[in-house]
Amino acid sequence: MTSAPPAAAHWRTARRSLALDRSIIAGILNITPDSFSDGGRHLTVAAALAAARAMREQGAAILDVGGESTRPNAAPVSEAEEIARVIPVVEAVLGEELPVSIDTRRASVARAAVRAGAEIVNDVSGLAFDPSMADAVAELGVGVVIMHMRGEPGTMDAEANYDDVAAEVAAELESRRDAALRAGVAADRIVLDPGLGFAKRSEHNLQVLARLSVFLGLGQPIMVGPSRKRFLGAITGRGVEDRDAATAAACVAARMLGASLFRVHDVGGSKVALDVADAILSARHG
Repeated sequence: MTSAPPAAAHWRTARRSLALDRSIIAGILNITPDSFSDGGRHLTVAAALAAARAMREQGAAILDVGGESTRPNAAPVSEAEEIARVIPVVEAVLGEELPVSIDTRRASVARAAVRAGAEIVNDVSGLAFDPSMADAVAELGVGVVIMHMRGEPGTMDAEANYDDVAAEVAAELESRRDAALRAGVAADRIVLDPGLGFAKRSEHNLQVLARLSVFLGLGQPIMVGPSRKRFLGAITGRGVEDRDAATAAACVAARMLGASLFRVHDVGGSKVALDVADAILSARHG
């Protein structure tokens, strides 16, 4: 493990600049009945707000709110339903004084969430699902997470075919990043996410993590989202609800290899582990 993120790197959102000299944790807040891990837990505004407060207290730097499950074979939801799920929660969690990210593939949902106070758009389709998303992100002036995925949630497992997964995923991410730049998105607002678990088998996820240097070569900060994913279950034999230690381990490995941002369910456990990783990196470069 030899790589580390640039010491003075920052990521601009719609309202602030986030320093990336230490790990940034995005707490997952799914307002869905069917997400693979926390589906149904935050369907009321009160439940979502309580979860957001707990994440802030545990050390989250971002709250990532989503209203559509993108687990394998998830059923799509309508635009109206997605907006109805997320907007009251976005408005409620603004009081926690953390930047809010909207996890959506739709430009209309992104626009509604930004009007409600969100300052980051996290698009699992890499701005490809909705042809107007790149233009919307540029116009809104938000931070954006461009994630790699092939196909749709219902088809992505069949798309997990690679000769060189790290090189191919990086090339596809670079193409989506370049499309965002052409649309007018500023480079310092872009974070890239190689999409662990999205159109990738267990061995692909491990290769992506082991070769994060390939993604760092694209020149953007890197986010990883290993939280409770199937590949961690394949390694450990643990069920979904018992993968938080494995998640923290994957986050630490990714941090030591150069990732800056981490999207997780269990903020507290990952924060403790990443604090140790940050201390080691600081000692190495201090």
